[in-house]
Amino acid sequence: LNWYLRAILTANVYDVAVQSPLDAAPKMAEKYGVKIHLKREDLQPVFSFKLRGAYNKMAHLSKEQLSRGVVTSSAGNHAQGVARAASVLACDATIVMPVSTPGVKVEAVRRFGGKRVTIVLHGESYSDAHAHATTLVREESRTFVHPFDDPHVIAGQGTIAKEILEQHPAEIDAIFVAVGGGGLAAGIGSWVRSSRPATRVIGVQAEGSSAMMRSLHEQERVRLDHVSLFSDGTAVKEVGALTMALCSQVLDDIVVVGTD
Repeated sequence: LNWYLRAILTANVYDVAVQSPLDAAPKMAEKYGVKIHLKREDLQPVFSFKLRGAYNKMAHLSKEQLSRGVVTSSAGNHAQGVARAASVLACDATIVMPVSTPGVKVEAVRRFGGKRVTIVLHGESYSDAHAHATTLVREESRTFVHPFDDPHVIAGQGTIAKEILEQHPAEIDAIFVAVGGGGLAAGIGSWVRSSRPATRVIGVQAEGSSAMMRSLHEQERVRLDHVSLFSDGTAVKEVGALTMALCSQVLDDIVVVGTD
């Protein structure tokens, strides 16, 4: 975990991201009888935490790599992060998105990336889009910007945990983290496990998209035949090798929730 701690400390995210507020949720607190705070990553310039990891990865590329351009696959939020990073770094990006991606996210990618971005709609899920993206990487000799299974992407997302602990220096019982491919959970868990081990880190997965929970239970990566698209941003058939290894070390528990 030491590498990730250093990488989170030096992550290059604030060229494009902001330190999002940690807001109290008084009505939820009253309902459940505990203090609840929400880390407002929806207030990022691209409305998602994904900007952190995408930019941190691309900022670590050489000038030669940036000149050749990048390829990525995404259900939407990572695509917007890559598009924004491509615009700032003057790098061309081909972004493969599932055909099920909400139109509002496709349009957002075009808006954030402008002329730097080419959008390809392919497949029913993130995993289908990913397979097509890897083919483009081979054919075009570009760099693949993975939405979760990359050390610099994981470190970029981990800056969220650093901010949380700075914003709330008092004791925190637990941090609940959405899990798709596992990049956010791996990054947050790595920082919390080393900086404040008494705080539990609990992954949360959508019913029908529980690849991480099944993989951790079986101690090997499990590929789902189908995924529920209700939570399209976490609809991943197979988690990452890096993220699974880290999550097995840093998550205290993982729970699955229904659509309600």
